[in-house]
Amino acid sequence: MSDSGIPIIHADGPVVPASNDGEPLLLLLAMDHRDSLAKHVYGIDGAPTPAQIEQISAGKTLIFEGLLEAVSRGIDASTVGVLVDERYGTSVAEKAKSAGIDLAMPIEKSGQDFFTLEYGDFTTTEWLTHVETFDPEQVKVLVRDNPEFAASDRALQMAHLAAVGQVLRESGRTFLIELLIPATPAQLAAVDQNALRYDRDVRPALTTQVMTELQRAGVEPDIWKIEGLETREAAEQIVATARQDDRASVSCIVLGRDAPADRLDHWLSVAAGVDGFRGFAIGRSIWEAPLAAHLADLIGPHELVDRVAAAFTHFADLYTAAR
Repeated sequence: MSDSGIPIIHADGPVVPASNDGEPLLLLLAMDHRDSLAKHVYGIDGAPTPAQIEQISAGKTLIFEGLLEAVSRGIDASTVGVLVDERYGTSVAEKAKSAGIDLAMPIEKSGQDFFTLEYGDFTTTEWLTHVETFDPEQVKVLVRDNPEFAASDRALQMAHLAAVGQVLRESGRTFLIELLIPATPAQLAAVDQNALRYDRDVRPALTTQVMTELQRAGVEPDIWKIEGLETREAAEQIVATARQDDRASVSCIVLGRDAPADRLDHWLSVAAGVDGFRGFAIGRSIWEAPLAAHLADLIGPHELVDRVAAAFTHFADLYTAAR
């Protein structure tokens, strides 16, 4: 779609909805949660039993059916995708490939402070074998960083990210980094423990600093998955950083961070109008409440699917309209 809102027509194929600067939209339903999902939603302490693993996997399948329902209700299938893990989401990954739905998968181990591989270690490419088995469109790594973290930990994480990114580039795969900048106690104290002030006044500059430091360390994602931004100016600064020094093809998407709907609505509205942002990856804000209600026998599987479809449709429609 052009800046004027006129669809882009391709003579050799169908119309593919695009972001403001021509990038195809990428609207991901994120459900790659593992340790936090087992502990906080299913109440499981320690390693899940085979029966519990099956229960978690069944829940993810129902969530994915909600995404398919959103498509059946009119969301363009070419714009949507699912971010799901191998541990509990193998069935979802297989169904997504069969349905022609964009598939993104994580390679990081869940619940770690710094990047650790889920399969194998950094001395081997065992993790790449898992990627090749599922053949996802995007390979995702969750990164927690802050300029105030220990320099040695940060340097090691950057080296690991650069090495993994190089392997992905050489194998022709799309590298997606989910970047979280958790506040340190001192940073929160400086804004009187006000999380909104941290998000608005502090986090944007920290994010651009970390992105630049990662780039200088050889970390080159194709897509940055970024925490929601309060202002257009901040969103423009993020894109400028992502694309600095001849990185014009790099794009950004907004992550959900389990935020309430009104905060997400604002973040999506801000990002959608900025060239370089092409969509979102939202998870718990869409499916956690209906999944919990289903597990408590308050709603049936059909209502869970319906609620997921309705929530995803809301955010997809909002983002598309805000372009």
